[in-house]
Amino acid sequence: MPLPVPVPSQHHQVLTNLIDYTHHKDITRGRALHARILKNGSFSCVYIANTLLNLYAKCGQLSNANLVFDNIADKDVVSWNCLINAFSQQQCHSASSFVMRLFRSMCAHHTIPNAHTFAGVFAASSNLMDVFSGRQAHALAIKTACSDDVFVGSSLLNMYCKTGFVLEARKVFDKMPERNAVSWSAMISGYASQELANEALELFGLMRREEEGENEFVFTSVLSAFTSHEFAYTGKQIHSLAIKNGLLSIISVGNALVTMYVKCGSLDDALRTFDLSWNKNSITWSAMVTGYAQSGDSDKALKLFYNMHHSEVLPSEFTLVGVINACSDLCAIVEGKQMHGYSLKLGYELQLYILSALVDMYAKCGNIADARKGFEYIQQPDVVLWTSIITGYVQNGDYEGALNLYGKMQMVGIIPNQLTMASVLKACSSLAALDQGKQMHARIIKYGFNLEVPIGSALSAMYAKCGSLDEGHLIFWRMPTRDVISWNAMISGLSQNGRGNEALKLFEEMCLEGTNPDHVTFVNLLSACSHMGLVDRGWVYFNMMLDEFDIAPTVEHYACMVDILSRAGKLIEAKEFIESATIDHGLCLWRILLGACKNYRNYDLGAYAGEKLMELGSPESSAYVLLSSIYTALGKWEDVERVRRMMKARGVTKEPGCSWIDLKSLVHVFVVGDNMHPQIEEIRSELMFLTKLMKDEGYQPLSDSLPETIRDDLSDQEGSHEIQLMICGGL
Repeated sequence: MPLPVPVPSQHHQVLTNLIDYTHHKDITRGRALHARILKNGSFSCVYIANTLLNLYAKCGQLSNANLVFDNIADKDVVSWNCLINAFSQQQCHSASSFVMRLFRSMCAHHTIPNAHTFAGVFAASSNLMDVFSGRQAHALAIKTACSDDVFVGSSLLNMYCKTGFVLEARKVFDKMPERNAVSWSAMISGYASQELANEALELFGLMRREEEGENEFVFTSVLSAFTSHEFAYTGKQIHSLAIKNGLLSIISVGNALVTMYVKCGSLDDALRTFDLSWNKNSITWSAMVTGYAQSGDSDKALKLFYNMHHSEVLPSEFTLVGVINACSDLCAIVEGKQMHGYSLKLGYELQLYILSALVDMYAKCGNIADARKGFEYIQQPDVVLWTSIITGYVQNGDYEGALNLYGKMQMVGIIPNQLTMASVLKACSSLAALDQGKQMHARIIKYGFNLEVPIGSALSAMYAKCGSLDEGHLIFWRMPTRDVISWNAMISGLSQNGRGNEALKLFEEMCLEGTNPDHVTFVNLLSACSHMGLVDRGWVYFNMMLDEFDIAPTVEHYACMVDILSRAGKLIEAKEFIESATIDHGLCLWRILLGACKNYRNYDLGAYAGEKLMELGSPESSAYVLLSSIYTALGKWEDVERVRRMMKARGVTKEPGCSWIDLKSLVHVFVVGDNMHPQIEEIRSELMFLTKLMKDEGYQPLSDSLPETIRDDLSDQEGSHEIQLMICGGL
């Protein structure tokens, strides 16, 4: 093997052996030779010292390489370059920081850097996302006439692109006297990373005109730029070109094509490409599994993972995240626990992405205790994990727990993101906690979040649900863009606060703005019609769902229509509507009709609806109590006793009623039979005073006309004696 540099003849054999050991990464023989070099004094030769330094660097023993470097008395540019490039290839923060310190020290020792130096320095700047230091090195590269080197230019391009400065990168690219495949790929990838697909495609076309051939790196770079449906056809053209150039056998190209089709929403094309790939790896499987999970085809995602497992391809952490997310969407807790165990088996128990996905999965499946265990297992949870657990508490109805967690998050100094604030606002709105909601609004302003979705939607919904419609209306119209969730929140707030006409008008504005309603929109509209007694308008909206927007009515919409008809006194029409329903509505429609029959004193029809509920095995005590009261009014005492026996035989019970009120930042909670409130005597005295006023006006509790056993049940049903007094005729 010829020596690359002129060296004294006595060192020829030593240098030849070092180069051979470096080539074969034979560190054992290299160490032995290092010992002989130290013994015979050959280390004083800078060529041997540099080659020994390179041996340790290429064998991955960077600490030993650094020791060798420190002991070189007369360091030259090769000495510095060996260590700089060795550490820059580690792609970690500490190694890259060390590279920058080495470079500054090199300049301080008046050693002029060359092209190899700058390639390593720019790589370290990329890893550190340190564009300031990169720019300083760029200026020095120009001064030392190294910037025209194609490798330096490519590294510089990569640094600017990775740090997000694609305009500066393009200036460097345009001034390069020579470009290679790495240069083109780096620039195209830079555009792709900033979601500038058109610019990436334009540059790809320019490359095809200026260069003779395209390699796999350029193809994977341009394909990564296509992430939306509008580029699906262009992606197919690139796919055809890859076939023409014979690149489909390269696994990275096949993976890029599958990923591109998935991101563009063309799952059928992605599956065909996946099936035709004869050399699949974990990335190929992961792209397809994740694609199904993200598109809502969670069943297919789980089936595909099953096939992957039986193909003996080990999943990556990204594959597992996709599968766990699919379990979340399906609320498949059994499969989710299996994936948890499998991830532990593969050694991913400390992988942050997987832990976040597991916390989210347990929370969405309603297993909030295990979600909390997973969350607390992590010593320093990031904002994503905090958001997952807070959202889980909100989704499971533990709004106070969600707010407590948010408080702890603030105490440890974690800055929330927009999803965090949206979940916290939902907790405030569900608790009707206006004061806390206003505090969250202030924090949103403090953190500089704008009124984009989802923050704007959650904020307007919070104000609307807490009854502050003017504030909610102001936030709503200040939003730069409004999605269907935003419109639904505002329509619901207006409807629930007695401003039904404004809710219906807002729906018309929603349609004029071009936002298509969803099933929730029509639930809100039908609810508004119910409160206002607009039967004909209700029928219009009910029929509009399927006729104009292809939305199949669900049980919620049927319930709204039954409520509209029942409130308007059209009880026979409501009964016929229920019996003509083509969906499985269970108990809720008959329950609505039963309540309406009691209010309108249509006892015969009420008995019919009540018996339907008994046949269906209603677990709710209210149905039994109402049916008993109807039979009492009809004088059918045998039926009264039959309903009571049925209720006891089925073990139907009522959970104690609970209510609370927030006054002056203090929450007062009332539970049936609880006498622990410090002001209970004053509360009872005030209730007795109100009861006397009501009776003096001629109002009498409905339960007074019922037998004692039914009154006892009704008392339990309504929550307490005080609440029972409020259920009076005419109120």
